[in-house]
Amino acid sequence: MINENTDPITFEVVRNGLDSLVDEMAITVMRTAYSGVVRDALDYSTAFCAADGQVIAQGLTIMLHLGSFPAAINSLLTKFEGRINVGDVFILNDPYTSGGMHLPDVYIIKPVFADKSLHGFVGVVAHQADMGGLVPGSNSTESVEIYQEGLRIPTLKLYDAGIPNEAIFDFIETNVRLPVQVRGDMRSQLAACDIGERAILDLITHYGAENLNGYYDALLDYSEQRARSEISALPDGVFEFEDFIDAENLEDGPVRIAVKLEIRGDEIFVDLDGSSPQVPAGINAPVPFTYAAVYGAIRLIMDPDIPNAAGYHRPIHISVPEGTVVNPVHPAPVAARGITGFRTMDAVLGALAQAIPDRVPADGEGGNTLISIGGQRTDGSQYALVDFFGGARGGGPTSDGAEGVSHPASNLANSPVEIMEVENPVVVDDYELIQDSGGAGKFRGAQSYVKQITNLGDAATLQLRSDKRKFPPYGLQGGSTGSPSLNILNPGADETLLPTLAQVRLERGGVIRHEMAGGGGWGDPLTRDPTAVLEDVLDGRVSINSAKTEYGVVISEPQNRLDQGATDLLRSTMLQQRESSNS
Repeated sequence: MINENTDPITFEVVRNGLDSLVDEMAITVMRTAYSGVVRDALDYSTAFCAADGQVIAQGLTIMLHLGSFPAAINSLLTKFEGRINVGDVFILNDPYTSGGMHLPDVYIIKPVFADKSLHGFVGVVAHQADMGGLVPGSNSTESVEIYQEGLRIPTLKLYDAGIPNEAIFDFIETNVRLPVQVRGDMRSQLAACDIGERAILDLITHYGAENLNGYYDALLDYSEQRARSEISALPDGVFEFEDFIDAENLEDGPVRIAVKLEIRGDEIFVDLDGSSPQVPAGINAPVPFTYAAVYGAIRLIMDPDIPNAAGYHRPIHISVPEGTVVNPVHPAPVAARGITGFRTMDAVLGALAQAIPDRVPADGEGGNTLISIGGQRTDGSQYALVDFFGGARGGGPTSDGAEGVSHPASNLANSPVEIMEVENPVVVDDYELIQDSGGAGKFRGAQSYVKQITNLGDAATLQLRSDKRKFPPYGLQGGSTGSPSLNILNPGADETLLPTLAQVRLERGGVIRHEMAGGGGWGDPLTRDPTAVLEDVLDGRVSINSAKTEYGVVISEPQNRLDQGATDLLRSTMLQQRESSNS
């Protein structure tokens, strides 16, 4: 499938060299970043793009980030046409002028030159701990226009021919709550770009710039060919699915994501017409982010060996109407747009599950919950805890859902409790899995878990971005839904149930408890291996009562042993009752 003029051995060496360099960039960020959201939660991505902006290689980081790199690079190619020089470095974050996704995600992009000719770009996008705006952490769900969300950075030169523009650094530091962390993370991004540039120059020295350009084209063509081969093996047809964001802070909620997916030969057509209009809340998703969600969902059903180059996008055609939550127009707020990207991917997977039911897992927790707590320490300094946590995947065609493994769109890590407590005036009181929270199925959904945090400092601002309460994670092929999420302020006698999207004051000693949604189940629970149910009971994942009522498995007490005879009889009775109710 590789062009006959392409040497296959060199092709593989170049391909793996590119993969290694973007991963080395990612490791550099992880080891040198200042803020917990970048260093510990790993909320950043790295890429190498060709001179025209097409993604050639991307690091093993966040799928939803990579869709904006071509738009971001196109903005600098357009704005600085004829003025891109050796030693330049560009910075941007604005969704409406520069191809950004939301204001905390700041792109730093460095052009790579070979013999004074532009060869490509290395870039890092990282979620800054704060970019100003309504709430510490800059992830407000209550903003009604983007002007409330923080500092917008149009495409600018951060370095001009190797000379830093200190005015930009000073302007950013003055407008954010955490200048040390933000500047430190940006320097981490710069270091990673230098690492990437050096690796590309080594490849150029070894293979020559023109020869490498040929291999970039070969990678794009190869990834396209592989993708078309995968798609052509799928059944033709039109498949529709809709999913919802609870959006309890909106009068017009919930928010609908509608997907019509057509498989035709070796191409896929995805239409999001029918999705909700853009809303006066920060959950609108800029269109590059939506494209990334669609590409990412389809990529999940393909062979993982296909190169992560933009060629696999070519057989995927996407239509997204303007003025919707998946393609907002200025000045719609977008600070918490991640939730809409998650739901778009879930909806596309729901449509694909109709075409290939034996390859798509049930729904998970709906993407990472975001809890941000920010305010002022007793010494007057500002802090902003930005905690993403997730990881309750749905059961799949061959295995149970995984706990603690992030939604495939994000690939974030859960922040260590000890680091959170050292760097912020908080204490984590509770952090554990919840029994009976995973949807029942032949393959069980992952358990959800709870995180409870107490504010030890002065009154602070609490921002919550969660979902999947009114619309809990769906099961597939007969599996049950997972448990819904909960947000409880000050649990106990005077507790308050908060909506899924909320912005409130958290007093000194105030407590926020979040119970994440559980993963949906896959397949008929009455076909689950009884010994697997027994293991779940012994592990504390499933209660004895749920083993009986959900799975038809009888566990004798107090011995905790499987009663096979009673199980066979109960399952037979439950199947008969099901058939009677369906007739």
